[in-house]
Amino acid sequence: MSYILNKFGKLGKKETYIHFLETLKYSLYVMVHPADGFWDLIHAKRGSYAAANFIVFMTLLTHVLKLQGTSFLFLNVNWEHVNIFMEFATILLPLVIFCICNWGVTTLFDGKGRLGDIYMGTAYALTPYVVIQLPLILLSNVLTKSEGSFIYIFSNISLIYVFVLIIMAVMMIHSYSFGKTILFMFITFFGMLVFIFIMLLFFSMISQGIS
Repeated sequence: MSYILNKFGKLGKKETYIHFLETLKYSLYVMVHPADGFWDLIHAKRGSYAAANFIVFMTLLTHVLKLQGTSFLFLNVNWEHVNIFMEFATILLPLVIFCICNWGVTTLFDGKGRLGDIYMGTAYALTPYVVIQLPLILLSNVLTKSEGSFIYIFSNISLIYVFVLIIMAVMMIHSYSFGKTILFMFITFFGMLVFIFIMLLFFSMISQGIS
């Protein structure tokens, strides 16, 4: 109880918001200098869970704004078939499963990172999606269809950028070589598939038991 009260007490302090803004601004440094950025993010405590959570929130918000704000010339969305909670789940579930599986796998093979470190690094790696996609949403409403290749190219760049940063995050957090990082990324993705299969099987058995 005292721990919770202590956390709420910090919300009223100016230093808390200054620290939050500094750690949030650091995400831009991580974008440009991923090797040093991710190392210092964890080992020099340059990041924060508050900033990581905010980046995840902005990623979810950007995804919804992209569906709603992108010109119909480039993205035609039928809102009758859109479920906001499902849209959130398409981002949050892979994020959570990736963090759990990567932690589970790397713990067995000399991985240095904790589960919280992996979450923070992965969250910071989402920064390019927000930084690139938000301007694209605005540009989509002033560009013509013939100029649409600009939207598609930079939209794909944002996703590739995120994927590259996640690789760099895993490498720096666990102090792995590049080759070992790639190997354990594949193992992590395989673990994610196994995890999803087990969860689907579990819920299928529950639904059959109820019916």
